[in-house]
Formats: sequence, C-alpha cells, structure tokens
Amino acid sequence: MKKRIGFYPRVRTEGGGRGVVSQAGGVLLVETVRKAGLDQAISAALAPWRKPRAVHDPGKILLDVALAVALGGDCLADVGMLRAEPAVFGPVASDPTVSRLVSALAAGGKRALTALRQARAHVREHVWMLAGDAAPDAAGQVVVDLDGVLVIAHSEKQDAAATWKKTYGHHPLMGFVDHGRGGSGEPVAGLLRPGNAGSNTAADHIEAARLALAQLPKKYRRGRRTLIRTDSGGGTHEFVDWLSARGRWLSYSVGMTITDAIHQAVLKVPASAWTPAVEPDGEIRDGAWVAELGGDCLKGWPEGMRLIVRKERPHPGAQLRFTDVDGMRLTCFATNTQHTSIAELELRHRQRARAEDRIRAARATGLRNLPLHDAAQNQVWLEIVQIALDLLAWMPLLALTGQARLWEPRRLRLRLFSAAAQLVTTGRRRILRFAKHWPWTGLITDALQRLAALPTPD
Repeated sequence: MKKRIGFYPRVRTEGGGRGVVSQAGGVLLVETVRKAGLDQAISAALAPWRKPRAVHDPGKILLDVALAVALGGDCLADVGMLRAEPAVFGPVASDPTVSRLVSALAAGGKRALTALRQARAHVREHVWMLAGDAAPDAAGQVVVDLDGVLVIAHSEKQDAAATWKKTYGHHPLMGFVDHGRGGSGEPVAGLLRPGNAGSNTAADHIEAARLALAQLPKKYRRGRRTLIRTDSGGGTHEFVDWLSARGRWLSYSVGMTITDAIHQAVLKVPASAWTPAVEPDGEIRDGAWVAELGGDCLKGWPEGMRLIVRKERPHPGAQLRFTDVDGMRLTCFATNTQHTSIAELELRHRQRARAEDRIRAARATGLRNLPLHDAAQNQVWLEIVQIALDLLAWMPLLALTGQARLWEPRRLRLRLFSAAAQLVTTGRRRILRFAKHWPWTGLITDALQRLAALPTPD
C-alpha cells in the first residue's frame, strides 16, 4: 500500500546551492540593451550627473532599475533582484545610491528628462533599422496612439487628486507607437498630470504629441506619414488645428463627441448612404454601418476634415445613451485622410483599441502605482517605466517570431524571464545552461542567437 503524499511531490529543501541563476531569462533583456546601444546612450546622456570618483555609472543605475521593472518590479528597492545575480546583471548599486540618483535627476528637471528622452529617440531609430521589415514603419507610416491612464494613489502624494472616476491619484497622458496586428507597441510619450486633469485638455494633448513626435525618426516628425489617433478626448478645435497646421501636415484620426448638431445630421442620413463596416480580414462586420457627414457639422474645423459616424447594435447588456438612434450605438471620429473608403478609415480608427492593450501592459510594468512622493520624482519613475516598456517591445521585435511577438509582459515573465539556468565557467567564458525540460528553452536560446547575430553598436 502506497503512502499518500498529496497532490504535489514532497521535496526536501536546504540552502547553500551554487551555480544556479534565477531570472536567467532576463539575459534576453540584457542582450537587447547591448545590441540596441541603450547602455552607451543612457550613460552618455547622464554623464553630467556622475560625481567624481563615483563607483557606479548613473546610466547603469537607471538601466538596472528599468530592468527590474521589466522583470516585474514596482519600486526602486526591487533592483535588489538584480543585485542578487551579479553574474548576469553585473555590479548593482545599493538602494541609497539608487534613491540619490532619482532625487538628483528630479532636481535636474526638464534638463534631465530631455537628456533621457533624446537618448531613447536615438536608440529607437537604430532599433527600427535593425528590425527591418518587422519595424513599425516598414509600411511607410507610423501610427501614434494617445490615451489617458488613471493611476491610483494610496497616500498623500504630490499632485494626487480626485479623478473623474471618483478615485484618487494621477491621470498621466501616454503615447504609444502601434506595431500593428503582428506586434505590440512601444511608449513614446508619458506626461504626468494631476488626478483632476481633464480628459479633453487640448494643451496636454499637444504636449504629449510633441513628446511623441520627438521620439520618432526625424523624417516622421511632420508630414502625412505620421498618424495621430486619439479617443474623443482629442476631438477639440485646438488640438485638431495644431495637428493640421501649415508646416506640420500630420495625419489624424480623432474621436468626436456626439453633439446635438451631429445627432441631427445622423437622423437625416438616408438608408442608402450607410456602408457596412468591415473586419481586419475584409469580412463585413455584422450589425455595424458607417456614413460620412458634411454640411454644418464641418463649419469652423480645418479644411479637408472628414467626419465619419458609425452605428452598431449594442452588445447584450450595454446601456444606450440619449445620443443613440433607433437602438443603435453611435460613435464618431474625424480624419483628414483622403481617397480612402470610409469603411477602411473606420476600421483604422477602431484599431485604436490596441492602445488599451498597451495601457494594460504599462500597468503591469510599473504604472500600477507611482511609488514616490514628489511629482518630479514620479516623472522620473514614468521615464523609467517607459524604458522598461521599450525593452519589452524591442526584445520581441528583434528576437522573437510568430505568436511569441504578441506576448504581453506577464507572459514573457512567466515563460521566458523567470527561467532558471545553471552557470558554468569554462575557458574564461560564462555559460548559462537552461533546463532541458523547460518548454520554452528552445525559444529562449533561438532568441539569444538572433540577438547575437545583430551588429554591436560602436
């Protein structure tokens, strides 16, 4: 008769093991940093903040925090996870040293933020060049999505305030470059705002758009090849005027609030003018139609603007609004893209929903909570979060293929980064041997080979 031990094997535990590295899959991010040249760029950007006879490079300190956030950390002290594995992550500064650097960068204000952002923009252009046909601009256009994020505060932090959802915290405005259906996205703007900041504040949208454009290669900072997408928060006269200003000529696709004038115009649209909406595969979207509005609805808006409205049967349980018509949910957006069918334009605008996926990934990567008290320090933290998100976007872009490129941060951590390995030193070389039985070992080693084949920046 066998003695029952329960559902799981009973193992004996003891300390003192040697040669085993936890979070060994984090070497994927380390190699991405090296091949992208992010270590050199951040080090050069933060050189003015390096004190004489300092042991740790400020760039290395900041990158260590970003790596810890990418691996799942949510505060400065989580850099201790890297400190425990010097064979993979090198020497890591102490917690007080990390805190002093963040305070120094916060005191540096706009000068420090500009240095970090310029370094990221320089590296981004290099990464897109390495990615080739997989780069987000491979089709000749870059799509930038702007959207707000509510970050809950659990203590009295600077600029924390009541939000429009009756919570308490901050309301950052983020920008993401869309990688399309075959990839994820990368952050290009992070504007920290008080919790009571308005959703449709034109000045904030303009500033976020400026930050996003500055992150793009120079040829995309103006012109129709750059598309700015927003929800109805961006549908203001000031923001649309700024996007379409002479000399800027940006493409835009911004949501619009259903005003009484738009509502009345929809009522006058004949049945023959409604066109079936389409899905990404070209099939007709069941229960959805689109039409283009004109006339008085366009008065006062920039020349060339098109106003497109969609009506769709609401999902079961959805609440209708007083602006909806005949039991149909109405949504509206404006664009200046010409010579394209309204069904294609509506599909392109609807794909702005991918920004919600980017926000979910950001929440899982350090944006669930702003861990510091001062607003300037939390803005530095927001830059660190963006660096971590950059790495989580660039690593799949350069090293993964197929469905693995679509994995969100939580899945990357569970399957790749958390993998353990045995550290073997032989012939003055250090070798990480991943467990043969781990289902994703082949994926890790193949990704490392692709990264190794990339040229190393000078």
